[in-house]
Amino acid sequence: MVVCGLACWRCRWLLPLLLGLAIIMGIIALAGRGWLESESEPYVQQASLWESCTRGEEDLNWNCESLMDYGWGRAAAATYLVGFVILVICFALAVIAFSIEILRFNFVRGIGGLLFVVAAFQIIGLVIYPVKFTEDIPLMGDNMFSWAYGFGWASTVVVIGCAFFFCCLPNWEDEVLGNIKPTYYYSSPERAPYLN
Repeated sequence: MVVCGLACWRCRWLLPLLLGLAIIMGIIALAGRGWLESESEPYVQQASLWESCTRGEEDLNWNCESLMDYGWGRAAAATYLVGFVILVICFALAVIAFSIEILRFNFVRGIGGLLFVVAAFQIIGLVIYPVKFTEDIPLMGDNMFSWAYGFGWASTVVVIGCAFFFCCLPNWEDEVLGNIKPTYYYSSPERAPYLN
């Protein structure tokens, strides 16, 4: 019977796969126009990480202004983007680390440390954006932070989870490399008469 736990050499691609998922969610957050949207009709406001758009109730065209004109807009975009770039680097390092036969566990722990840096940058960007947006941009109607903003947080949560696993993986070095022999438990017939 094949058993594949979390700290198993056969399952080594699970963590890079999760990092790839975090990258996909980060791309959706960076490109999505749903960081802030009108909650109900008429849809008169929407915003991305890069710009804020409004329109009149009868108007079909969006009037957009760049958030890069604000210092906080540049700060939110820069911190989230820096975190995303480091995440891509961590993904490449994880693929390299798990591709070689002799796994370098200090290298893996370093990837975990970098992932905590990624999480810190992303959280800073994700906190700056709503706080300063609601202070500086006049909101029209009822609005909500929407799906693209949620993908940004989902990416951050996956990164935090992967960071813990990358940091803790060296503690199971022998199990991962298969250096531990299986333990068999045997009880003698005298101790277990019900087995006869």
